[in-house]
Amino acid sequence: MAYLSVLTVVVPNFANAQEPPLNLQDAVSIAVQEDPWLTASKQTQEAFASEAIASSSLPDPTISFTAASFPVDSFSSRQEGMAQLVVGVSQAFPRGDTLSLSRKQKNQLAQKQPFLRADRIAKVKTTVTKLWLDVFFSQQSIRLIESDRALFEQLVSTAKASYTSTEGKARQQDVIRAQLELTRLDDRLTSLRQKEEQLQSELSEWIGVIAKSRLPDDLPSLTLKKTLLSPSTIPNQALYELIKEHPVLQATDQDILASETSVELAQQGYKPQWSANLKYGHRNDDPSGNDRADLLSVGVTFDVPLFTDNKQDKQVRSAKFKTEAKKTEKLLVARQLIANLRSTFLQLNRLNERAALYHEELLPQMSAQSEAALTAYNNDDGDFAEAVRSQIAEIDAKIDALAIAINRQKLIAEANYLLLSGV
Repeated sequence: MAYLSVLTVVVPNFANAQEPPLNLQDAVSIAVQEDPWLTASKQTQEAFASEAIASSSLPDPTISFTAASFPVDSFSSRQEGMAQLVVGVSQAFPRGDTLSLSRKQKNQLAQKQPFLRADRIAKVKTTVTKLWLDVFFSQQSIRLIESDRALFEQLVSTAKASYTSTEGKARQQDVIRAQLELTRLDDRLTSLRQKEEQLQSELSEWIGVIAKSRLPDDLPSLTLKKTLLSPSTIPNQALYELIKEHPVLQATDQDILASETSVELAQQGYKPQWSANLKYGHRNDDPSGNDRADLLSVGVTFDVPLFTDNKQDKQVRSAKFKTEAKKTEKLLVARQLIANLRSTFLQLNRLNERAALYHEELLPQMSAQSEAALTAYNNDDGDFAEAVRSQIAEIDAKIDALAIAINRQKLIAEANYLLLSGV
């Protein structure tokens, strides 16, 4: 009878390919450099800085030209003593410290942008890392299946040879089963290639590479910023200490400061708004040629905020509620970060246990079982279906181990984002 042998999994080597592989570090660097959001954020910061200067400036003065007290019967400037040409200028002064507070608020909003950019960069890095790892998983899964596919082709050939041989023990159903499993592998490869193309398209959105990117053969090892051994028992306050300097929280702090300034601005409504004016009136000589003195007027006007119940009081009340809403928003964001941090480390610890189990026990056992099943079949002491099942189980175990390794790296990337601090 024909004999089957265990094939060693060999990942194809593309070292001679002309296009260098796209490693994770390069993909992340390209995504950050090409992110238009960061440019928009810098432009927004500049806009707020310019608004800060503009909002602290006095309103433009008002110039007026008036022909005053002219007689309607002759429109002569000499007929009546009060007839005059008046030039006036007036300047308004905003209430209280409105100008300085407006500038302060705009600067606070401008200072929010660096924190948003730091958060955005970290999010882009995390997102691109996960997409890159997904593409890596698809490519490596395809390579594993393609490598083991040769064994199934051999299974089909061996089953056919044994079935047609007078001394062979293979049955027709063995031939059909071997061909069926080979077809299933082909379908699995097609599905993985479809998934890879989808992931490549999603990755190209960030790195701007439309063509299919070839990734390295080795899985990168990300470094965890901090290890939490027992995340389920760590108090929330201790976890808050780890995330309190996160840029998204610092950006919210700037919103709170700007909102508190809004309260101060609203309180300026209780103060009067002043306006100063100066008018100069020129009079012509009288009909007899006598000189008439020009006239000068100086005045100040201001409003008196007396009826504050439905205006100033409500504006201050509204500003205070908005400030409290911002503080509540920060609390909610902090709670979400804490929950995500705890969940991420719980998952990471479980994946570490599974990874150790696969590499120390499950994969060696699967390999031994596969080899034993093939040896038994070759020695006329085993079932063909069992030999096929053991090969499929070993392929699945290898892909599962790869998935665990990939998910572990993705969780490390997520944990590092959550542990981010500073600008």
